Amino acid sequence: MNAQPFPVKATVCRTTECIAKTAPAAGKLGGMQKIWSFVLKHCLPAAVALVFVIAGSAVAQPSSGPGNESNAAALLEKHAALAVQLTQNQYRRPLFLESSESANTVSGNAYAVLDSPFSTVSATFKSPSRWCEVLILHLNTKYCRASGADTSPSKMAVSIGTKNPQPLKAAFSLEFAYRVAAASPNYLAVQLNADKGPMSTSNYRLELQAVPLPEGKTFMYLRYSYGYGMAGRLAMQAYLATLGRGKVGFTQINPEKKSDYVGGMRGTIERNTMRYYLAIEAYLASLSRPPAQQLDARLQYWFDATEEYPQQLHELDRPSYLTMKKSEYRRQQTSSSD
Repeated sequence: MNAQPFPVKATVCRTTECIAKTAPAAGKLGGMQKIWSFVLKHCLPAAVALVFVIAGSAVAQPSSGPGNESNAAALLEKHAALAVQLTQNQYRRPLFLESSESANTVSGNAYAVLDSPFSTVSATFKSPSRWCEVLILHLNTKYCRASGADTSPSKMAVSIGTKNPQPLKAAFSLEFAYRVAAASPNYLAVQLNADKGPMSTSNYRLELQAVPLPEGKTFMYLRYSYGYGMAGRLAMQAYLATLGRGKVGFTQINPEKKSDYVGGMRGTIERNTMRYYLAIEAYLASLSRPPAQQLDARLQYWFDATEEYPQQLHELDRPSYLTMKKSEYRRQQTSSSD
């Protein structure tokens, strides 16, 4: 992956309109093959950046309503239905991961048993600033800051970029509307929504739901989704045909060949669903440390956890990741996104 940031320039295809205006007619170049070559040449940098935006912020349709008790019961029923998958899986942790793709959306779902009490999980995710402490662990999250008081509703400014050190002006910025949809002693539902993204992407949604389990544990549901238009699809196809070639997710597509995993856009969303689940796990695990040790503990935890799945998640060596993230965390604590 190119270590240089991808600057936003007028020549980069960022919308359907840009592609329509700049792509030569099929007859002049000899057909669709040369149009595809044009898209790769002019849109690939934005395509890579789009993958990072999707990686860092794609997420879910809100489904929680006023009936907290019924929602909690439904989530507990899901926990019971997934009993086998949560204990017998390739992840070596109580996790079930799935994804889906339609004509213009892609989504990922993670169900997991967290080794933390519900009170801790609820206190963490009812706070937009603590969400930022989680999100910054992902290697493509360059900045996250909640505006105003640490309450719901609130706004969250998030910048997404490359896997390498990068100035904020070269990253994509998204503004999420954050709100606690439901909160009780037995159920939590939180939503982060961003209506617009780069390259005709839209409807970024993140939803987290949680319920308490016996023995001081918590069952969590995390869902990611986003929508895309023609420009977004072309950009993703360009990335997947070049720099993203060979990258896979976690779903096995051929039970007889355990090394065959889903690729394409589903592979992308699965990799980043896992990265964010591991960020949640790392943050919660760090809370047992003294405050001065928590950042280093969660960074080390996240890196070690992702390295358990090198085929899907390996990108950087440990020193590079730790150096970059500590610098980005300092920037997040001391500066604005402007």
